[in-house]
Amino acid sequence: MEKIDKQEYDDILSLIKREVVPAMGCTEPIAVSLATAKASEVLGTVPERVTVYLSANILKNAMGVGIPGTGMIGLPIAIALGAICGKPEYGLEVIKDSTPADIERGRQMIADKRITVKLKQGSCDKLHAEAVCEADGHTATAVISGNHTNFIYIALDDHAILDKHSGTAGSDSTGRLNLTMSKVYEFASTAAPDDIAFIMEAAKLNMKASEEGLSGNYGHRFGKLLISDKKNYLMGNSLYSKVLSYTSAACDARMGGAMVPVMSNSGSGNQGIAATVPVVVYARETGKSQEQLLRALTLSHLTAIYIKQSLGRLSALCGCVVAATGSACGLTYLMGGKYCNVAYTVKNMIANITGMICDGAKPSCSLKLSTGVSTAMLSSLLAMEGECVSSVEGIVDDDVDKTIKNLTKIGAVGMNETDKIVLDIMTDK
Repeated sequence: MEKIDKQEYDDILSLIKREVVPAMGCTEPIAVSLATAKASEVLGTVPERVTVYLSANILKNAMGVGIPGTGMIGLPIAIALGAICGKPEYGLEVIKDSTPADIERGRQMIADKRITVKLKQGSCDKLHAEAVCEADGHTATAVISGNHTNFIYIALDDHAILDKHSGTAGSDSTGRLNLTMSKVYEFASTAAPDDIAFIMEAAKLNMKASEEGLSGNYGHRFGKLLISDKKNYLMGNSLYSKVLSYTSAACDARMGGAMVPVMSNSGSGNQGIAATVPVVVYARETGKSQEQLLRALTLSHLTAIYIKQSLGRLSALCGCVVAATGSACGLTYLMGGKYCNVAYTVKNMIANITGMICDGAKPSCSLKLSTGVSTAMLSSLLAMEGECVSSVEGIVDDDVDKTIKNLTKIGAVGMNETDKIVLDIMTDK
């Protein structure tokens, strides 16, 4: 095992705290709402007109998702609420204070055709949201790039208040560390419990989202179906079905526009759900201790963060592949697995669901999350038997870190053309 010195320990802890944060609604339209809210704040008044310029990946992930508390789908209402009542200091919870009156004003703003959405032309980061707000002869601009809250440019008329374009546009600002799977496991298994206790907030928020999904009627109601009498003949009332049900239900609620925050991972609420809920349900159902749950959640979230560092914020690869790999490691830990079992788990996951496409944020994401966490449980069970996919099979390498790099190379480079085709299909319907 690789040892971690005090500085590296502190850096990893800070990294988790930066990447595991609350978010209200799908993070792509919310990032656009955040950019609009900042531009509106700089303008000093509710804008008469808003024009946003977005990267293709932002458009893809924002077209079909419900906006919390509005009963509406897609970007226009997210932009309108950002302009009318958004609070930039809330970050990814920018519109959490919106009222029915604000939503009605937003509907009118859309009806009056005061909002324009355009594809950003030219080179830009896959995560790029540029909001231009106009009123009383003045123009304010705010640009987010690289990650969902990273402002690189803010200006009023011709006066730049913030300008990080030079040399920083397109960077993801994640504070990338030289992580390995061994270091991830070492940190999760040895960190002081008090230092990582904050991760329990992820359990609290994401399980509350699960409960909302199970009690309400959101999206395809897939989570509810999995614990209904209709499915008992197929899967029974098992731990397996509960893990799938609670995970899917949280996604149902989030993608369906429930007014509940979730704890995100690497800028994605669905990734936060997939990295959290399976681990919590398994620990609860098998009577694991608080410390065991703390460490398993830390392992899960840090594994996902590690993989995302080389994959990037947005890609053609569905984020559930990454987050479910994290939760699989957490499950293996709760099953009593050691580092070798965790490494086997990662290889089993990558051998199985690498290549699942991202075709935007939408209600059916709950189906993909259920696929991811189902694979997580199967991969953990296999790893606990001392079995893993070998290096003579496909993209798996003897070295687990090289295996992860193979996954991220496929997602970040190999699937770029897939990303373009997916967007063409989505925008041509």
